[in-house]
Formats: sequence, C-alpha cells, structure tokens
Amino acid sequence: MALVESINVKLGTKMPSFTLKDPFGKTFSGGNVSGKKGLLVTFTCNHCPYALAVWPRLIELSKYAKGLEIETVGINPNIHPDYPEDAPAQMIQKIKEWHIPFPYLVDETQDVARRFQAQCTPDLYLYDSSRELVYHGRLDDNWKDAKKVTREELKEAIDCLISDQPISEKQHPSMGCSIKWRE
Repeated sequence: MALVESINVKLGTKMPSFTLKDPFGKTFSGGNVSGKKGLLVTFTCNHCPYALAVWPRLIELSKYAKGLEIETVGINPNIHPDYPEDAPAQMIQKIKEWHIPFPYLVDETQDVARRFQAQCTPDLYLYDSSRELVYHGRLDDNWKDAKKVTREELKEAIDCLISDQPISEKQHPSMGCSIKWRE
C-alpha cells in the first residue's frame, strides 16, 4: 500500500459537478445530495487500512453533520481489476455490514476523483451551501486509534461552518493509500 497525502486544493474552489450511481444502480448528482448547509465528500474504499480505520468515525460524523443539515457522500474511485475487494458487489456488502447511512457511489471511470484532485483513501472535502470548499484535510489527529484522538478537525470545521465562524486555513492533509488509478 503506497501511503500518500491529499494535495492542497485552494479553499473557496467550487465543487466539481458529478453524477454517479451507487452499486444498486441508483443515480446521484452533487446537486441532489447536498444538504441545506453543505456537503461532505469523501473518496474512500473498502480495502485500504487507513480508510478502514476511519470508516466508523466517518459514519458517526455523517450522522452528526446530517443533524446540522450537512449531507455526506462517499465515492469509491478504486474500481480496478487488481482490487476486487473494492468492486461494486463488495460495496453492497459493506453498505449493509457497516450500515452506511449516506450514498456510497461508484466512480467507474475515475473521472470524478480526477476532477476533485483526490489522491488517497480517505480524501475528505467539506463544501458550504454555495458549494465552495471550506475544508480539505484529515478527519482527526489519529487515523489509527480512535481512542487516542485529541482533535476532531473535520468536526471542528463543520461546527465552524454551521455557526458562521472562520474555519482555520491551517489544515493537515488527509493520508491513506493511493487511489488505484487505471492508466
């Protein structure tokens, strides 16, 4: 597993448009998944140890955010023949097993990941109600062990967004396995 970090995407960047299907065949677009106050977009997968470690925290944070009118969408760009555990059929199993409460979409062509400039799983983006990027960084300060987390940076950004407080521009990159690009 090649460890990489998310790249610096300029805050204020407009969210790229996208239309993708979930593994059940239902179509979603960026416009119809956004909440009244914003959208959390996470590029993730089923097999990466970094993604696996934060999935439970991401699911809980998505429930918290939904209560604040911020929706969440997961996008799996690792649809690659060398990684069968990330295939749509396996995504269905994970949706059921983990009770994922938000759309978990298939980026078959990897075009959406490229438009967002996603690099790793997980790669997290928080957009405001105008679909402008306000946070692009890690979930918290300890990807490996939830019990050792001292700062929930993404949750702090959500709280600032909701309360119209400034979100720190000092954002630590997310890190994880590289996206498995099909060149």
